[in-house]
Amino acid sequence: MTYDGIVSRYLNRPLSRPLARALRRTPLTPNTVTSFTLLLALASGGAMAAGWNIAGGIAIQAVSVLDGVDGELARLKNMATRFGGVFDAVTDRYADAAILAGMTVFAVRFEGHPHPEFVGMLALSAALIVSYSRARIEADLPDVIESGRLDSVFGLASRDVRSLIAAIGTVVGQCYWTLIVLAAVSALTVAWRLVYLRVTVGSRRFPTET
Repeated sequence: MTYDGIVSRYLNRPLSRPLARALRRTPLTPNTVTSFTLLLALASGGAMAAGWNIAGGIAIQAVSVLDGVDGELARLKNMATRFGGVFDAVTDRYADAAILAGMTVFAVRFEGHPHPEFVGMLALSAALIVSYSRARIEADLPDVIESGRLDSVFGLASRDVRSLIAAIGTVVGQCYWTLIVLAAVSALTVAWRLVYLRVTVGSRRFPTET
């Protein structure tokens, strides 16, 4: 079961689904779209590092929209594979790293705040932990995923929400403070997931082998 955050549900998906349908009759494969999305994320990071924050911020949101195209295209073309899922997840992490690195370089070069490298490191570490926590929940607690209460588990600050925050903060030229916000909401998201799971399934034990 996949999860769409509030930004994906009401902003990204209404754009990515028609785009996937338009690509259905082309030779493009879902993995090709995934690769292009990563390249766009790298370009976004490069644009921010060069000082083009408006272009970089727009590209961040474009990456977020395109992130939903490959999966939808795989469904439409009946080309969903396990490799494609892993490839998408891995490239998403590289995309996050490229975007946050670009924001950090922009903060270093064009903003006068203290220790932007440290702030960028915190934002990247927190983003990776959020992704890791979701992967562990999906792998170890399939019954929680199948229950359908995904907004309760993942909905505080999912990747689509964080991407929109990053895009807005970058466009207005405030990468430093946006990185702080991203680090904070990511940490809160991980804490929320742990508290939620502790309350709902914390006393459940693994089945014993007989």
